[in-house]
Amino acid sequence: MSHTLGIRQAQKQKTRQALLDAALMLLEGQSLSSLGLREVTRAVGVAPTAFYRHFRSTADLGVALVEEALGSLHPMIRTTVSTTGDREERVTRTIDLIARHVDGYPAHVRFIARERHGGVQPVREAIRDQLARFAQEVKDELAKDPVSGGWSEDDLLMLAHLYVDQMLSTASLFLEALEGPEGERPERTRQVAQLAARQMRLIGLGRHHWLD
Repeated sequence: MSHTLGIRQAQKQKTRQALLDAALMLLEGQSLSSLGLREVTRAVGVAPTAFYRHFRSTADLGVALVEEALGSLHPMIRTTVSTTGDREERVTRTIDLIARHVDGYPAHVRFIARERHGGVQPVREAIRDQLARFAQEVKDELAKDPVSGGWSEDDLLMLAHLYVDQMLSTASLFLEALEGPEGERPERTRQVAQLAARQMRLIGLGRHHWLD
């Protein structure tokens, strides 16, 4: 009996992941608000009624995609602001991590960039909540740095949001570079990395002189 239940559970999880994968593929060319569940189930090869065994609605599926896209990034986000290395090493490490993530998961990055201000409220809220968690985690890492001595909690959180917003912006620009003409990609990617480095240095300078 337990073996049979295990097989059923594994099959259920496989179908659920197939629905998520199909939705993500379909969302490369449209927004979540225009996505129909029949499109998703057709792509997977299951009946429309099977959709409701896994998700209450396409909005519910979208929230699951947010978790898939952002939920695993918390360790990476903390790494980008860790106190290991000097300022330039941190900048280089952060940009490299962002570039590699965009290269490995372009569809997830595109989905978050589009739906962050999209028309599906539960998905917007899920993204907002994940970004708020990122900011809190970044704040906690920043607080460990001696440079943060004397900073108020509110100011540290404000700085953390600046870093998170900058990383999101950089990810979107890397994605645009990857989607441009193939011959232009290396140069456009280099330009994005240069701009991101300058922006991070500017934030860093402001941080070092904030209490002045």
